[in-house]
Parts: sequence; C-alpha cells; structure tokens
Amino acid sequence: MESSIAQDVDSFDQLDLSPVMRRALRHAGFEKPSPIQAQLIPFALDGEDVIGQARTGTGKTAAFSIPILEQLDSLEDCRDPQAIVVVPTRELADQVGREAERLARGVDTEIAVLAGGKNITRQLRQLENGVQIVVGTPGRLHDHLQRRSLRTDSVWCVVLDEADRMLDIGFRPQIERILRRCPRDRQTLLLSATLPPTVRRLAESYMSQPRVIDCSKNEMAVETIEQRYFTVAQNRKGDLLDRLLEREQPEQAIVFCRTKRGTDRLYRQLKHTHDNCGSMHGDMQQRERDRVLQSLRDRKLKILVATDVVGRGIDISTISHIINYDVPQDCDDYVHRVGRTGRMGRDGVAFTFVVPGEGEVLTSIEQRINKELKRDSIEGFEAVEPPPKPKVVEEDSEPARKRLNPMHRKVRRRL
Repeated sequence: MESSIAQDVDSFDQLDLSPVMRRALRHAGFEKPSPIQAQLIPFALDGEDVIGQARTGTGKTAAFSIPILEQLDSLEDCRDPQAIVVVPTRELADQVGREAERLARGVDTEIAVLAGGKNITRQLRQLENGVQIVVGTPGRLHDHLQRRSLRTDSVWCVVLDEADRMLDIGFRPQIERILRRCPRDRQTLLLSATLPPTVRRLAESYMSQPRVIDCSKNEMAVETIEQRYFTVAQNRKGDLLDRLLEREQPEQAIVFCRTKRGTDRLYRQLKHTHDNCGSMHGDMQQRERDRVLQSLRDRKLKILVATDVVGRGIDISTISHIINYDVPQDCDDYVHRVGRTGRMGRDGVAFTFVVPGEGEVLTSIEQRINKELKRDSIEGFEAVEPPPKPKVVEEDSEPARKRLNPMHRKVRRRL
C-alpha cells in the first residue's frame, strides 16, 4: 500500500473534469473540493485502486461518484452494470443513489438502487432494462447474484463504502462473493472512517497496489463540532432532555438511544410536548423509515429519536444538534453519531448524557477522538439527585442511647 501526499486543490477546475461535470457541480452547490475529493478523484480517474480514510460528512460520495460518472460508457454501448457501489444500509444506498443522480445532471444515466425492503420486482425490471451504476447493500446484491439477475461481466469499478461498518455487522462473506464475481482487472475503491485489521486484510486480498489517502487525522476530533457532556442520573435523563431542548432550540436534532425499545419509549414521551418529532429504528418497515427520513430532509421534523441505524451515512446538512441520550457502546459509533452534525464544515454541537458509572466509557471516547469533552450543566436543574440526608438521632432518648452504646445494657447490669 502506497500513501499519497496531500496536494492543495482550491477549485474543481484544477481537476481533469469535463465541462458537463463542472456545470453539474456548480448546480449542486459544490464550491471547492474537500480534501478527500481533491486527493481521490485524480487517482480514480487514472484507474488506480484507492483506499480513502475519512469520516462521514466530508464528501466521500462525490469523491467516488465523480470519476465513475466521468468514465461511463453510454447505455447504448453497454446495457450491463459498469460500476457497483456496496454500502452497509438501505438509507445510505438511497442517499448515494440520489447524490449520483444529482452529479449526473446533463447526461442520461441509469442508476439502480438494490437494497432490502425495496420492491424486488421493480429491481429485476430495472436490471433487465439496463443500468450503468448499481448501488446496493451486500445482502440484496448477493441475492441478485444468486438469481443471476445482476450481471458483472462489464463491471470495471467496485466501491466499498463504509467498509469498516460492513465488516463490523458481518457482511464479509457477501462482500467477498461480490468481489470474486467481478472481473479481476477491475478498479476497486475502498472508503472507510477507520482502517482496522479486518479492513486491511480485505484490501490486501482484493486490491492491487492501492494508494492510501488518510484525511482522518484532523477530522477524527470533529473540529467544527462543539462536544459536551452531562453527568445525569438514569431517572433524570428525560427531564434533562426537555430542559436541554428548551435551552438550545435546535434547528434540527437527532437523539440517539441504544435500543429499539428505548427509542419507542422516549419518542412516546417527547411527542406529547413536540408535534414535529419522529422516531426510527431497525424494526420499522422500510417504507416508514423512508418517510421519516424524507420528513427530516424536508424540515417537517425537528427532532428525530433513533438508534444507530442512522448513525452512519445519513447526510442532512441542517442537523444542528446531536444528543447521545444513551452513551454508545463503541467509540467508533460515537464518532459516526456526532458526524451527523457539522456536515461539510458547518458548525454543530453534540451532547452526551453520562450516567454515574459510565466514566470509563467517556474516557475511552475522549481518547478515541483525541479531545476532551466539556462538562455542561443547566442552571437550576439537578441532573443527579442528592443522596438522602441521614436521620438525625436524638441523643437524649433512651432508644438512642442504646443504639449509640451497644454495651449500655451490660454496663447497667454490672452496676
């Protein structure tokens, strides 16, 4: 693996892009390349394998979508998929598909999103009619491979997005089968927030002398995001959340819970006082999850209570606040939760509720992000209930004298 040297690129005009792509970028509101875009796009355009390490919210989707779109053959020349983008979740698949369509403005491009929870008959029809780019989750892509509805002979680029997350949740067998079914001389782009040994082993097995781009060193601390914590008793979390929302008045906020049941319970509490509140977790039907996310994008929802199902890959720039109602079990999950705000350099703030006894988890998070979280408090609110006052013992009462001096009765007998 060869590490690349960062180069300053102040404009997309400095990259070897077509006039059509430059117009699409301007129309989409892209002003200048982010670090991962500036470094990955030139290597990808040259056909090299690339490992890009950067947190979510830094423009990774455009970084791999732009060079793919620039090199596609027309549908008239090739009706089979030319690029496959593998992502861990249905929501991220939808998002990547929309971003690719936005960047394809001005050129007829067929993009199919193959994810679980979606109508498979419609997906089969899309593939039969011809597509150029396929974006999908490992499980559904594997399903189409078994059905022989996904043809891979013409694939010249495979993208593994959020590779660390896909391996964490057990998708390695499906990913390896997808890679083995694609031509060996393909280009492979691997994007990941972290590069644990599992990701490195995958890269060594299925990539050819990849360039390594690390844009995470200055990003892991999430520089544009103010991060604070509250020490709070478990039974005071709900009251603290109400007071915090009242104080902060967020533009939009995501409140993260650890469990589906906890998410439902907190949502039921909040919806009595907040009309524009929604919830989302893995047990919900895909159609309902899509509806909730669209309401969030349309700013119809101000508060979303969710599990880590939205902890990765959901790019909504208007999220101003992240509240970790439950401390995440994994430090990387903290990084991805907090990454839902402060998107593409915008300011954001994240709060974490820490129950007494979770101090070691907080320390691990601070070590992971190389930043100390500031302790916060709300004036006049006791986040941790004071211990009960000890009972005052009346010393001049007979029972009190017996309690204070257990030898009292024996002494009197000796007298």
